Amino acid sequence: MVEFTDANFQAETQDGLVLVDFWAPWCGPCRMVGPVIEQLAGEYAGKVKVGKLNVDDHQQAAITFRVMSIPTVILFKDGQPVETVVGALPKVAYEQRLQKHLPRPVN
Repeated sequence: MVEFTDANFQAETQDGLVLVDFWAPWCGPCRMVGPVIEQLAGEYAGKVKVGKLNVDDHQQAAITFRVMSIPTVILFKDGQPVETVVGALPKVAYEQRLQKHLPRPVN
């Protein structure tokens, strides 16, 4: 899991697929999504960079990507946001979005 900050955000989201969970410690739904994000980090290690950004401590990235509600999970591909999920969803919802953007195996 990557801890995203305003200082490292741009560099960390430039290459490949990057899943960022915008959250805050006081947010109940964020605490529900947190374990799902941790599972995804383990399951997609080597394929997708996964991490969290605390919006209380690092507001600039949240402002840049217009994060108005948390939890918000944004999937970036080569630095550009390609999927956004607002609110707490089941793990399968995040997996479906990841699968759409992973390279397909060549047979």
